[in-house]
Amino acid sequence: MAKERVVCSLDIGSSKIRVIIAVVDASDGGQVPSVIGVGLSPSLGMRKGHVIDIEETIHNIISALEDAERMAGVPVNHVFVGISGSHIEAFDSRGVIAISGSEITVEDVARVLEAAQAVSIPSNRRILHIEPKSYAVDEQRGIKNPVGMTGIRLEVEAHIITGQIQHVKNLEKCIDQAGVDVDAIVPATIAISEAVLTKRQKELGVVTIDIGAGSTSVAVFEEGTILHSVSLPVGGENVTNDIAIGLRTSIDTAEKIKIEFGSVLPAEIQEREMIDLSQVSKMDTQMVGKRYMAEIMQARYYETFTLVKEELKRIGRDGLLPAGVLLTGAAVKAPGVLDIAREVLGLPVQMGFPVEIGGVIEKVDDPAYATALGTLLWGVREGQRRSSSFSLSGLDFKRTFNQVGSWFKNLLP
Repeated sequence: MAKERVVCSLDIGSSKIRVIIAVVDASDGGQVPSVIGVGLSPSLGMRKGHVIDIEETIHNIISALEDAERMAGVPVNHVFVGISGSHIEAFDSRGVIAISGSEITVEDVARVLEAAQAVSIPSNRRILHIEPKSYAVDEQRGIKNPVGMTGIRLEVEAHIITGQIQHVKNLEKCIDQAGVDVDAIVPATIAISEAVLTKRQKELGVVTIDIGAGSTSVAVFEEGTILHSVSLPVGGENVTNDIAIGLRTSIDTAEKIKIEFGSVLPAEIQEREMIDLSQVSKMDTQMVGKRYMAEIMQARYYETFTLVKEELKRIGRDGLLPAGVLLTGAAVKAPGVLDIAREVLGLPVQMGFPVEIGGVIEKVDDPAYATALGTLLWGVREGQRRSSSFSLSGLDFKRTFNQVGSWFKNLLP
C-alpha cells in the first residue's frame, strides 16, 4: 500500500450526498483512480446549495462517509468537496507580471495567477477556484503552459469562480464536525468537465449542463479551456413542485411518481393512461393523468434549456459548439430529456458518463455521480500537479547550485 494513495470526494447536493473513495497507484503514473467505496445518503439539511440545518447536514455527511468507508475498508480523514448552488458566480480577470529570471518558472505562473485574483469582489463573496484560460508571453498569445519559455512580461486571462462566504463557511463547518478535513473545494462546473469531457471535446467546443435538485450548472469549453460558466436557479426540485401543484398531490408523492412514471414526451402517452396514487402513497388516493404530468414536466425542462440557450446567445456560441451538449445530474434521466434538449438548443446532445475511471464502475456509472467523480479526478490530478511542481522546484534548485559551483571553480587558480 506504500505506493497507493487514497483519495476521497464528497458531493454535497440539495437532494443527495455522495461519497467516492478511490486508490491511485503511483507506480503506473497515478492517472486513473480505482473506485473502492461509494456512499449515498439523503441531503435533508440543504436547499439550493445552502445549509438550512447544520445538525441534519452533519448527520447526513457522516452517514454517507460511513457507507463508503465500510465498502472500501479504509478510513477517510481528508476529502475534496464538490459544491453547486445558485450562490456561485463567475467572472473573467487578467493578471500581468514582470518575469523574474531568464526563464518562466512555476513560481512566476503562481505569481501571475495571484495578480489575476487581485480584483475587487464584494465583501460577502470568496474565491473558490481560479482556472487559467490562456497565457501570453510578451506579444505571443494563446499559450497553454508558459513554464520554461523566455520573455520579459507574463500575462494570464483567468476564469474566477466565487461563492457566498457564509454558505461556504457553513458547509466547511459541517464537514469539519463530521470528522474530516477539507483538502479543496471544487465548483461543480469544473468538476463535471474532469469527469465526462475528453480533450478533443474541449478543443472543438462543448457545453456541459448538470441539472441537479436545486440548481443547474452550465460550463462552456472551447480551444481546450473554459470559456464561460454559470449556475442557474432551476433544477429537479422545481419539476417536483410543478407536479405537486398541477396534480394537487403532496411533495413526497410528486417525487415518487416523477421517478417512476416521469416523461417529457406527452405526445407518446395515450390520453387514457392514468396513475393510481394510492399505490405509491397513503395520503393521496386519486387518479391522475400520466400525459398531463408529462406536459407539466415538459414545460419546466423547456424553460431550463431555454435559459441555457440564452446564456449561449450572450457569449455568441448559440448553435456553434461542434462537440454539442453533455447532460449530467440525476434530473436528466427522465425519458425524452435528450430530445427536448436537441430541439431547444439545436446541438447534438448526449448523456455524460465518466471517461477515466476504474474499480467498481457499475456503482458510479451514472450521470448523477458526475460531480462526485469529477471532484475525485480533480483531486487526483491536483496531487500530480503538486508533485510535478515540487520536482520542478528541485530541478531549479539543482541548476542554481551547479551554476554557483561552477562560478566558484572559475575563481580558483
